[in-house]
Amino acid sequence: MDKLYWLDQITPQDRAQVGDKAFYLSRIMQRGYPVAPGFVVGADVGRKFLETLNSSEPLVADLPYSSLHLDVGNWLQLQQVAGRLRQEIISGTVPQHWVNKIFQAAKTWEGKCLILRPTLSVSSVNQVMGNISGLLESVFCVCDSEAIAQGLKQTWSQLFRARSLLYWQSVGINFKQINLGVLVQPVENAIASGSFKADTLGWEIEATYGLGVAINRGEVLPDVYYIEEKTGVVQEQQLGNKILAYSVGDFTSVAAAQSLSTSVLMTEHNCLLAYLLSEHQQKQYALPEDFRQQIIHLGNQLVSELGAKLTIKWTITEATSAPKLYITQISAPPSLVTSLHFLKGIGAARGRVMATAYVIVSSQPKPEQIAKGVPKGVIIIAPAITPDWLPLLHEVGGIITERGGLTSHAAILSRELGIPAVVSAKNATKLIQTGERLMLDGDRGEVYRSGGEGDNWPDGEMGRWGDGEKISSHQYTKEPLENKSDQPQYGFSIAKPLPMIATQLLVNLSQPNLIEKVQNLPVDGVGLLRSELMMLNILEGQNPHAWLLDGRQSELLETLSAQIKKFARAFAPRPILYRSLDWRPQDLPSFCDSGQSSPQSILGEHGTWSYLRNPAVFELELKALMWLQKNDYTNIRLMLPFVRTVEEFVFCRRKVEQVGLTQNPHFQLWIMAEVPSVLFLLPEYIKAGVAGISIGTNDLTQLILGVDREQGDLASIFDERHPAVMGAIAQLIKMAKDGGIPCSICGQAPALYPEIIDKLVEWGITSISVEPEAVERTYQAIARAEQRLLLAAARKLLGNS
Repeated sequence: MDKLYWLDQITPQDRAQVGDKAFYLSRIMQRGYPVAPGFVVGADVGRKFLETLNSSEPLVADLPYSSLHLDVGNWLQLQQVAGRLRQEIISGTVPQHWVNKIFQAAKTWEGKCLILRPTLSVSSVNQVMGNISGLLESVFCVCDSEAIAQGLKQTWSQLFRARSLLYWQSVGINFKQINLGVLVQPVENAIASGSFKADTLGWEIEATYGLGVAINRGEVLPDVYYIEEKTGVVQEQQLGNKILAYSVGDFTSVAAAQSLSTSVLMTEHNCLLAYLLSEHQQKQYALPEDFRQQIIHLGNQLVSELGAKLTIKWTITEATSAPKLYITQISAPPSLVTSLHFLKGIGAARGRVMATAYVIVSSQPKPEQIAKGVPKGVIIIAPAITPDWLPLLHEVGGIITERGGLTSHAAILSRELGIPAVVSAKNATKLIQTGERLMLDGDRGEVYRSGGEGDNWPDGEMGRWGDGEKISSHQYTKEPLENKSDQPQYGFSIAKPLPMIATQLLVNLSQPNLIEKVQNLPVDGVGLLRSELMMLNILEGQNPHAWLLDGRQSELLETLSAQIKKFARAFAPRPILYRSLDWRPQDLPSFCDSGQSSPQSILGEHGTWSYLRNPAVFELELKALMWLQKNDYTNIRLMLPFVRTVEEFVFCRRKVEQVGLTQNPHFQLWIMAEVPSVLFLLPEYIKAGVAGISIGTNDLTQLILGVDREQGDLASIFDERHPAVMGAIAQLIKMAKDGGIPCSICGQAPALYPEIIDKLVEWGITSISVEPEAVERTYQAIARAEQRLLLAAARKLLGNS
C-alpha cells in the first residue's frame, strides 16, 4: 500500500482510486465546506488483497480478474457462490504493514470508533448507473489493528453479496471495471443527524437524535421540516417517531444515556451503542433551532453553487468545546457531477465558455504549424503559451495552461483578446483529451467536464451551448463565436452618463482587429501599444532580424508603418504610447536559433540592452515612426522597455535624435519604470531627457520580490499589493511629480486589484492604462477614488472654516 488519500488532498487524477463518494466529498471540502475529516484506502489495496488470497478454488484464484459470469437466474446457486466468495475474503489475512499504516493515521483523531464507508467508481461504463445506495453498507469498528483489518474485509466482501453479483450482471459490469475505495472517518457522539434534500419541488430536512444509523436502518421515522427555498422559512414540520438512538459504545456514552434516564438497549461489538429515548425526548424535535438555520444556510450555499438538485447527509457532533455541523455524504446526480470542477487553476481572463478540448502536448512544432490543425472555437490546453502563439489564439474559444500566473503571457494575451482563460492548472494536458467537451470558468479558475444533456454550471444560470460559445461574466448573455465578428465586446453595461474623471484612463492594446471595438470606449488614448505582439501578426513566423538578413527591410518597414498607422488614425488626436520591441528569446521559441541566447538566462536579453547589441530592428522601428510623423500622425509617443541604466537610455535617445523624431514638438520619449534601479536613477533619467514614465507592475513586482511572474506555484507570493511594491510605486509617482514629468501605470495591478486605485489617485498618478476588458470597472474605480478625495478635502475645508 503506497499511500492513503486524505480528503483535503485528493486530486482529480485520484478519482478512480478513491471512488465517487469520497471524491465528491473532497471536492466540496476543498471549497471550504465543513466535511468530516477522513482518508481513503485506495481501490488498488482491495484488489491487491484479493490477489493474495490463497485458495484452491479456481473461482477465488481468478477473482481479481474474473468477469463473474454467473447464472443469476439460479438464485440458490448464486447465494452459494456469493457465500463461498465472502467466506474466503473474511478468512483472508490483511498484510500487517497495511493495517499499521491505517491504524497510525486513524489514531491522530483520538477517537475510539471508526466508520468505513465503501466508495465506488466504475470505469469504462456507458450504461447509466442505477441507485446503489443500499448495495454497499458502511462498517463500524473500534480503532485498533485487529478491528480495522476485519472491517476492511467486511467492506470488500460486500462486492460479492448475492444482490451485488446480481446487480453487476444486470447492468453489464465486469469486476475488472469496479474500483472500491474505503473511506475511513472518525465517529463521534452526535446531538442529531439527518439529511438535507433539494429538488424542483422544494427543500426538506430530516433529523433524528444521535448518529444517523437509526435512519439508515429504518429503525426510526425522522422529524421532517419543509423549507421555503427562497426565504429559508420553515413552512411545515412533522414530528417523527423516534424510539431509539445510537452513539459511540464507550463508558462515556453509557453514562450519558443513563443520566438522561434512558435505557441501554444493546451494545454492539462494532462500537455502536443503541439506547432507548425517554418519553420526553420522543415528543421533542431532535434538531436544535440554531443548527436548523445553519443547515438551511449551508444548503442554500450548496444549491447556489452546485445546482438545484442534491442531497447531503449531516451530523452535529457532541464536541467538548462546542458542537459542530459536518457534512458526511453528498449525492452526485448528473447535474452535480458536471458542477464539480475536476481541474482547478488561476482564473486569468474573465468569462465562461463551453467547447471541445484541443490538447497540445509537444512544444516542438512551431505555432504557425499547430494553427493549421486547430479547429475554430476550441479550448486550447497546453503546458504554457508564449507570445508567438498569438496568431492561432484569435480563433480559439478558451485557454488552459499548466504553468503561468496572472501576469504570464497566457494571461495577458487572453485578457486583451477577451478569451476566457485558466492558468496554472496542474497536469491539464494529462487529465484532458482532445475532443472532450469542457466548460471553462475564467472567473473562478475552474474547469468542468460537460455531461451532455442536463449540463449545469455551478450557479445554475448556464444551460447548454454549442461549440465555441462563450458567456459574459457580467451579463450572462450568449455570444457564439460563429455568429459574431470573432471580436470580444467591451461595451459598458451601465446605461447612464459617466461621471467626469480627472485621472486619464488609457488602454493597453496590440491587435489591430480590436481597434473598432476599443476606440469608442471612454479612454484618453493608448497607454501601451505592445509592438512585439502587434508585429507577430505580420512576421510570418520569422524573427524580424531574419527579414533584414533576407533583404526584406523595405517590406518590413512598410508593413510595420501600416500597422502603427491603424492605431494612430483610429485614436487621433489621443496619444499613442508605442513601446518598442521587447521580447526575450525564451518567450519566442519558434523564432530562436540555438546560438541566439544562453539557455541559462533567467531574465533574457530583452529591453534596451538588446538594442545596444543589435540596433538594426530598433532603427527600423524609428524609421517607421518618422515616416508616420512626416505624414501628420503626430500623436505617437515612443516608450522604451526594460531600461536598466541611464547609459542605455542615452544610447536610444541619440538614435531617436539621429532619425529626426525629436524635431517635432509633439514627440515625447518615455521609459518603462519596471527595473528597480529606476527608483534610484529617475532624477538622472529626467536630466538625460526622459519625458514621462509608465510603471510596469508586472516586472517591477517580480524583480522586487524575486518571484518569476510565469510561475503559478508562486501566485500567493507574487502580489503587486505587497508593501514593498506599493512603496516603490508611491516613490516613483512622487519622484515623477517632483521632476515635472507625467507618471502612468500600465501593469496588471490596477485591473486585478481595483482597490489600489484609491492609493494611485491619492498619490497623484497621471494616468492608468488597462486591458480593454477592465476599462469599465477601472473607470468607475477612478471616479469613486476621486469623489472620495474631493469629499475628504471638502470636509477638511469645512473643518478649518
